[in-house]
Amino acid sequence: MNPQIYFNEVNERQGVFHRRAFLMGAVAGVGVLTLTGRLAFLQLVDADKYKTLSLNNEFQSRLQPPPRGLILDRNGVVLASNRPDFRLYVSRDENTNIDQLLDRLQKLVPLDLDHRNRVLQDLIDAPRRAPVTVMEDLTWEEFSRINVRTPELPGVTADMGDIRVYPFSAAFAHVIGYVAKVSKEDVTKEGPNSDPILLNPGFRIGKAGLEKTYDLPMRGRPGAKKVEVDVKGRVVREDPGGDVPSVPGEALQLTLDADIQNRALEVFGADSGAAVMMDCRTGDVLCMLSAPSFDANRFVKGLTAPEYKALADYDHKPLINKTVNATYPPGSTFKTMVALTALEMGIPASTTYTCNKAWFWGGRTWHCDEAHGTLDMKMGIAKSCDIYFYQLALRIGGPDPIAKVATTMGLGQLYNIGIPSQRAGLIPTVEWLKKARPRDPVWHPGETPSVGIGQGAVNVNPLQLCVMCARIANRKKALYPRLVRSLGGVEQPPPGAVEPLPWKPEHIEFLHEAMIAVTTNGTAAGPATDLGLGPIKMAGKTGTAQSHSYNGGIGAHGAQGAWDQRDHAWFIAFAPADDPRYAMAVLTEHGGFGAGASAPKAREIMRVALLKDPEVRARIVQPTPAITTQPPAATTPSAPAAAAPTAAAAPAASPAAHAAAPHTANAHAASAHAASPHHAGAHGAAPFAARPPAASPPAASPPAAAPAPAAAANPDIPI
Repeated sequence: MNPQIYFNEVNERQGVFHRRAFLMGAVAGVGVLTLTGRLAFLQLVDADKYKTLSLNNEFQSRLQPPPRGLILDRNGVVLASNRPDFRLYVSRDENTNIDQLLDRLQKLVPLDLDHRNRVLQDLIDAPRRAPVTVMEDLTWEEFSRINVRTPELPGVTADMGDIRVYPFSAAFAHVIGYVAKVSKEDVTKEGPNSDPILLNPGFRIGKAGLEKTYDLPMRGRPGAKKVEVDVKGRVVREDPGGDVPSVPGEALQLTLDADIQNRALEVFGADSGAAVMMDCRTGDVLCMLSAPSFDANRFVKGLTAPEYKALADYDHKPLINKTVNATYPPGSTFKTMVALTALEMGIPASTTYTCNKAWFWGGRTWHCDEAHGTLDMKMGIAKSCDIYFYQLALRIGGPDPIAKVATTMGLGQLYNIGIPSQRAGLIPTVEWLKKARPRDPVWHPGETPSVGIGQGAVNVNPLQLCVMCARIANRKKALYPRLVRSLGGVEQPPPGAVEPLPWKPEHIEFLHEAMIAVTTNGTAAGPATDLGLGPIKMAGKTGTAQSHSYNGGIGAHGAQGAWDQRDHAWFIAFAPADDPRYAMAVLTEHGGFGAGASAPKAREIMRVALLKDPEVRARIVQPTPAITTQPPAATTPSAPAAAAPTAAAAPAASPAAHAAAPHTANAHAASAHAASPHHAGAHGAAPFAARPPAASPPAASPPAAAPAPAAAANPDIPI
């Protein structure tokens, strides 16, 4: 073998090896440099970032529900607030024995079988380590027992939060509504209900009434609590320095008056119905009561199935807001709209018809409650004569002119006042009939008389009748009801336009005179509408609406028989009659006669509003002029000896005391109750307790010295 060839081959192999070794070294060097650079970058440049991520493995920020905004009445009385609440939570992980844990909890707090089963199901449905509410509103003793044994109870937490509370629950339940736990249906992927705070077991959202309508601004902004956790996510300790405070929700102030609302609840007692009052100068709603009511505080915590069934099955329907969510025939209160229609059409108020209790027309007999004789339009309203308005409606000619007037006056309308699920009712027209009855789309003359007395297809709700009455009382403006006065301290304007009424002023004035006649010598004359406030009088209109057929209820005005077969009782009113400030509508479901069932309620509710009005009170309570004392005349020998004891027995009160004592128009205004109307307190609907009358002069005073009241007190009117 040639040596030269051998060495050349060896050299060539060595050269290849060196080139490969150099290439591999270069690649390795680049890799080392890259790794070194990356490590330097992570440790020097990104050190803070990864330090934060590391701390997050140790610390967590847990969302905290914010305090919900308060709800206040027009005078600042709290209607919905928040109070401290001790709660018990349980969370589970892969090692948790749920049954054993609940057995141990059952020895510390009361857990019945149904409650335990609900908690068990909630734990199964909830993600791991997600807290589930076991109990709320723990007593201090229960809260302490749990906290002392927390180390022995893995996954159990007892802490303090806020819970919604309604001080006047029953009086405002239908208007304010309530909050309740968040359900699966409430959570959305987008929008405000996608907020993670909704998953917090202590968070509540509005479910009904104004709580639902104004839920978002009253929620506030959640805060966060910084806690240290172990590898399993269990809290080791809290770090208050890292907490983020929550922002409370906005306060909602209403136009309602707690005194008037609570009084309305009292006067209804066990009756079913509704009462709505408006300021007929501004449109502010002062009272909006539906009776019977329910305890909204029970809904905050969650009703049991038997509790909800009891409410739902009760025939007086306490869960329905009868002020706007139910409609009824307006009965004779609707005659004011028929009369206004007739006047606007040129039919004079002097038009007369004769009522003999029965009227034969169209092949049938039409009835009235009594034989009223010959009446003009004013007395037709005052006496509420059905036969008069049967014939007046026929003269008008059909439903359309009446519907135009009624809708302009507020009937058949929905009002944007923040209360959901309103029902508009119905004021029938020929066009409506074509759609409702396509097989017989013709309005027959025999359907008109029923409309003339607020029956047939006519249906309204109490809020609409109150709006109608307020527009009559105002004379000039088509007032729009306002329920929310301010939100977050910002005044809220009326939610609808306030237009001038298109009717002739003399025609509205005629309705005023007719409604005054109702309470002076008509269907509501007497104690039922006597306010007992001296010169302050109330004008109104009664209504008795058939809830079934003409023979549904029995006895006078269908006021007897099975409760659900009796007629509905209406009364609309405004006061003072000579200078209207407040208008209202009162419905007593199946109450029979409006003057007997609803007018007394309206009287008592109206008294509270009037007595709280300083200008009205100034008309009721007037100071007695100072009495100038004169020295007694010298007794002459010829004077009768009996005169001396009489003069000696005169009261020793000073002139200043007489001047300071208020002189009232009658005994009702002089009562302590009249002088100091009930104000809502923290105890809910406290009754207006009757109080002793103001002290009278000593019995020995001469009878002539006592000022005679302008009107005698009526003992049948409660103080």
